[in-house]
Amino acid sequence: MKRQRSLILITAACLLSGTAIGKQDELPAVSHDGLELRKGKAAVVYVRPGVDFSDYRRFAILECPVAFSKDWERERKSGAARVSQKDMDEMKADLSAEFLKIFTDELQNKGGYQIVTAGAEDVLILRPAIIDLEVSVPDSMSAGRSYTLSESAGGMTLYLEIFDSVTGQILARAIDRQEDRGTGRIQWQNSVTNKAEADRMLRRWASALRERLDEINGKAPAK
Repeated sequence: MKRQRSLILITAACLLSGTAIGKQDELPAVSHDGLELRKGKAAVVYVRPGVDFSDYRRFAILECPVAFSKDWERERKSGAARVSQKDMDEMKADLSAEFLKIFTDELQNKGGYQIVTAGAEDVLILRPAIIDLEVSVPDSMSAGRSYTLSESAGGMTLYLEIFDSVTGQILARAIDRQEDRGTGRIQWQNSVTNKAEADRMLRRWASALRERLDEINGKAPAK
């Protein structure tokens, strides 16, 4: 499992190197695995031509690996406001759990799509990864809690692949970066505000996926 996570993150990092995000004219029209570049709410969307996504009504969501930005990780290990490996591991585990919680809520409770753990002809597998995670200096889990003044809680990139659960064929890939643009005023940033902003980013991604599925299945927009 750890090796699989590493391969996912390495692949995502390679795809996002350079100027991939935000410049579709520099991306290939067809990916190495036969997916076509499409316009969508995400910065980068590739879809296998000819796939009828209305045939799928259930979803299996794999565990979401999380990786910090290398620059952020280096700064937080060597700077004045250090973050321990234990704290980083806890933040990654918490974000991974929040991903599953929010995507399950959005798809199942708001969209009426069943979340399952076994494959079938009507089941899509979602394989997510969060990479390039950057957060404002979090309050330490140790006795002397630290806080920081900042306009932003940070940002992160979603790398999401969608597979047919029976054949294992990849059907779509989406890559999108979300940044906390702040409120325009300096405010205290800590683990509570960081989590709240992370949840908003995850919710935006989950809502965008559900809304697209609803369009495909002819559902009325959720109120």
